[in-house]
Amino acid sequence: MLASGARQNVLHPHSPAEHSIATLWWVMFGVACVGLAVVAFLLLLGWIRRNRAALPFGGNERAATRLVVILGIATPIVLLSALFVWSDVFVIRTTAAPSPSSTARTVRVIGHQWWWEIAYGGAQAVTANELHIPVQTKVDIVGTTADVIHSFWVPELNRKIDLIPGRSNSVLLYADRAGTYLGQCAEFCGLQHAHMELIVIAQPRGQFQHWLRQQSVRASGGSGLQAFTKDGCANCHAIRGTTAKSHVGPDLTHVASRQTLAAGTIPNDASHMREWLRDPQKIKPGSKMPQVPLSRGDLDALVSYMESLR
Repeated sequence: MLASGARQNVLHPHSPAEHSIATLWWVMFGVACVGLAVVAFLLLLGWIRRNRAALPFGGNERAATRLVVILGIATPIVLLSALFVWSDVFVIRTTAAPSPSSTARTVRVIGHQWWWEIAYGGAQAVTANELHIPVQTKVDIVGTTADVIHSFWVPELNRKIDLIPGRSNSVLLYADRAGTYLGQCAEFCGLQHAHMELIVIAQPRGQFQHWLRQQSVRASGGSGLQAFTKDGCANCHAIRGTTAKSHVGPDLTHVASRQTLAAGTIPNDASHMREWLRDPQKIKPGSKMPQVPLSRGDLDALVSYMESLR
């Protein structure tokens, strides 16, 4: 979907927290490979010596028993204990929820079926499915849900957190370089769970501040606003600066500035916007946006108005 080549790869870390997770994974993978190699070697040795009466490694039962105790009991206990201590003492603490005083910005994320609502503390900006953060800056993501359990996960930046009704969980996002990172709901949440994508855009601080100021500006009216209100769009969506103030669906104040529509389902351009407005159920079956009968004139006016909201 994204021309930037963004991906979801836990082994391609771009933050200190995710680097700790990836390092732990590689170490566990290496230990598992060594363990598998030892087991395979012993199986091969047993097959080669299947017709011999003498035992290997000294040829007596005591030596064989010692080998089983060392390789089969003592070594796994030591290795698993070391990995447990490393993951508990170092990795979990590195990826733990940050204290508000340790972060430069707080962003609130609310999971919906099937899209993300994003609000920036201290600013009027409210977006959907696209999270902007300043690069090399600690950002506290405070997540909750408006309906069922969701799970917020940006694999290249940190671990996942569950979004549970009635409570908030936090995770630290820190990007060590500018770029685009793909997030995803990682908890099955219904029919369109697979189409609940999140785009995280890490920008230089100056660019981020400029973007945030633009997103905080209210929209102006236009010829399409009348169709927006008349055809019922305002019953579910808000456009700040107009009479549309509902919060059932995503805030559309700057919808044209986003890269995708329907939480990563389709690109955000005029042709896909037209298809989405004409028949959202065809593009994303089960979504909360109903199919509204629109005249050709109203559809043209709505598409033009949506494209002007940048």
